[in-house]
Amino acid sequence: MNEQMMMQGIATVAALALYFLPSIIADRRKRYDMLTIALFNACMGWTVFGWLVAMYWAWQPNPPVNLEGEVVRSRRIISMRAFTKGLGERVRLRESRDRTGK
Repeated sequence: MNEQMMMQGIATVAALALYFLPSIIADRRKRYDMLTIALFNACMGWTVFGWLVAMYWAWQPNPPVNLEGEVVRSRRIISMRAFTKGLGERVRLRESRDRTGK
C-alpha cells in the first residue's frame, strides 16, 4: 500500500509539473510578465488551447522595457534615413543641373 501511495504522489507531482510547464519555462527564461503567464496558465491551462497559448507566450522573447520609446526611436531613425536619402538625391540633381547649365 505504501508503494502505491508513493507512485500516486510521484504521478501527481509529475502531472502538476507538466501542467505548470509554461510557467516554469517563463520563470527560467526570466520573463518580465512571468506572473501574468503563471496566472493565465493556472486559470486557462486546463483547456488544451489555453495551455498551448501559455506555452507559446512563455517561449516569446521579453518585450522592450520602454516600448513607446523604442517605437519613437525607430520612427525617428526611419525618418532621418528618408530625409538623408532625399537630401542626397536633391544635391545630386542640383549638381547635374549645374554641370549641364554651365
